Amino acid sequence: MKIEVWSDFVCPFCYMGKQRLENALEKFTHNNDVILQYKSYELNPAEDTVPGRNIHDYLAESKGIPRDQAKSMNENVGRQAAELGLIFNFESMQPTNTFDAHRVAQYAGEQGKGREMTERLLKAYFTEGRLISDHATLIELAEETGLDPDAVTTLLKVDDYAIHVRGDEEQARQIGVQGVPFFVFNEKYAVSGAQPEEVFVEVLEQVWEEENSQPDLEVFKPKKKAKTTYCTDEGCETI
Repeated sequence: MKIEVWSDFVCPFCYMGKQRLENALEKFTHNNDVILQYKSYELNPAEDTVPGRNIHDYLAESKGIPRDQAKSMNENVGRQAAELGLIFNFESMQPTNTFDAHRVAQYAGEQGKGREMTERLLKAYFTEGRLISDHATLIELAEETGLDPDAVTTLLKVDDYAIHVRGDEEQARQIGVQGVPFFVFNEKYAVSGAQPEEVFVEVLEQVWEEENSQPDLEVFKPKKKAKTTYCTDEGCETI
């Protein structure tokens, strides 16, 4: 079974959705037969790389809401993350452009370290307050993940793997991805948003039982209606 996941490293629900999927995979009998591939998706390709911006101010400005409301929204997200064992340190987060981080993640995927690099970047941003657009930071994180720092240094100096990032984003447009996280199982079932763990368990079991895939992508409909949260370039939303 192949699972493709479109996400961004500054999307809180991408991190939570990733954790919920991984929790479901731990319960899945055939998890050793699952290929998990993380795909590039920039929530805001035009975002700058200015360090030191406060996430509460950033959210308030981007959504046009009072700072206190933005802080309350972030704290609510933090509580949801904590239930999954994730630590979100909003006071130290540095909103930034993620294009170069995606390029490094693409290289990591070719080296068989895609999942590890994705986790390291997410933790660096949400927990450690690292500026993941900074090249020195990216090289350090890549080396911690087991990648060749010299190779990462070289690719960051030029435009290596840019075409891979753009290819993932074009594929996302072609299949109708409008927000992340977005999960595609066996190029057949699509799950949008950081769904509850039981939804992922259900779709894993259903897809595994399917012997013949259909050519057109179908939206997976869980038996139990659940709220879903996903992120677009305008922010994160629960519906």
